[in-house]
Amino acid sequence: MNYSQSLIKARKYEEENGERVDPILRPLYHLTPYIGWMNDPNGFSWYNGYYHLFYQYYPFAKKWGPMHWGHAVSKDLLHWEFKPAALAPDTVPDEDGCFSGSAIELNDGRHLLLYTGVTEVSTDEYQRTLYSQIQCVAVGDGENYEKYDGNPVIDQTMIPSDTNSYDFRDPKIWKEADGTYRCVVANGVDKDFTHGRVLYFSSEDGFHWKYVSTLLENDGSMGKMWECPDFFELDGTYVMLMSPQDVLQTPRFNCGNQTICILGDFDEEAGKMIPKADMTVDYGIDFYATQTMLTPDGRRVMIAWMQNWDTIKYTEQSIPWLGMMTLPRELSIVNERLIQKPIREIEELRTHEVVYKHVVVGETLVLDAIRGRSLDLTIELYPESFGSYTKFEMRFAVDEHHYTSIVYRPRENRLEFDRSNSGTRVAVMHDRHFFVRNRNGQLKLRLLLDRYSSEVFINDGEQVMTNVLYTPLSADNIWFYCDGKVLMDVEKYELMDPAQKR
Repeated sequence: MNYSQSLIKARKYEEENGERVDPILRPLYHLTPYIGWMNDPNGFSWYNGYYHLFYQYYPFAKKWGPMHWGHAVSKDLLHWEFKPAALAPDTVPDEDGCFSGSAIELNDGRHLLLYTGVTEVSTDEYQRTLYSQIQCVAVGDGENYEKYDGNPVIDQTMIPSDTNSYDFRDPKIWKEADGTYRCVVANGVDKDFTHGRVLYFSSEDGFHWKYVSTLLENDGSMGKMWECPDFFELDGTYVMLMSPQDVLQTPRFNCGNQTICILGDFDEEAGKMIPKADMTVDYGIDFYATQTMLTPDGRRVMIAWMQNWDTIKYTEQSIPWLGMMTLPRELSIVNERLIQKPIREIEELRTHEVVYKHVVVGETLVLDAIRGRSLDLTIELYPESFGSYTKFEMRFAVDEHHYTSIVYRPRENRLEFDRSNSGTRVAVMHDRHFFVRNRNGQLKLRLLLDRYSSEVFINDGEQVMTNVLYTPLSADNIWFYCDGKVLMDVEKYELMDPAQKR
């Protein structure tokens, strides 16, 4: 296989520099780039006995640049082995970047990558750079990939005439039961970027595609451009995941860039999704660009970029990478709601169990052995009577100068997150608040910490919030506070390095 000079350069750079990164500067069980910059997960798939995860990648600096595809593989979704960069911008259809896409095993056993190729074409009246965006494929063996001579396989001639051809990206592919292929692609509706939609395509072989329909279109209430669409059936319900940009604040959604889930039915003959409900996927600050796959044992598993375009300056200079992936999550639908739980494999990393039952929390409480920055901590609150407290707080990553807090106000059914005191010197968003289900003052939180991040699963995955924190790792204390009295159960495990487990 002939490699371009661009790909050779990227592979050489990452090999020389990625190996120098001290393991303590990486999280234990979350994927980071080998070196440099990471954003959207790409090509999340099972192939030749491994989970494959590609990602938007610029190895040469901790900033967004001409996009490559980084690559890592895993047997358990926790311990990741870096592979050489899979794609570089080195052909005419993608000379300015290989944008996000997906992957699938072809019927002949090859691994197909379907991605967006971009080329700069002009600037508009607002001095925004405009890119031609078209869909391309590359085929390989799980490590080395060759771009298709017939690229692009989907271009602007195949989509509706009112399209915004500068916003046409992020194809997500899947295989039907009959062996044919489908994909959805995000698309802007007009040149003024007023709202987004998802286009639907079909193919007999993964290389020759035809437009089927506009699967779903935004009415303007869910931001502007929709990115990273994913469409699948789960527990008898059709699910659309996508990440809208520039959402206006409403009682349902936070402002800015986020990820939204739409539940509904699918009219296969018309190629239309019929929405019935929608919801925020993650209530934290750092969560965007989801991608899902079916595991060999039939679970629908989701992963996302643990960052946000609005907060990408929030980093630590001593860390030689920027961007992480979330812990993969198992999805289900219960009572017309998306439920997310950490992948069950995380429990194989548990060690040093500590359990407290019916501890009375009143004022400040510190419990022996409840500390750490890589742990799986579950707390459950049981008020003696509803209204016996009005505020409960848990602080973690605590030392003399730092802490991050979660506050629960049962009378308002309100949960608050605040990392203002986590050590950042950048004035980006540091707090979130949202409503949780009224359980008469009861609350269950499962906190997964991994050095530089926190993921909180609320009431067994009814809601989740994901946030990055770059507090010094020596800040590992945890304490609890209540302005009245509440009973609390605590179950805590340290989490070992997945490499040790193996």
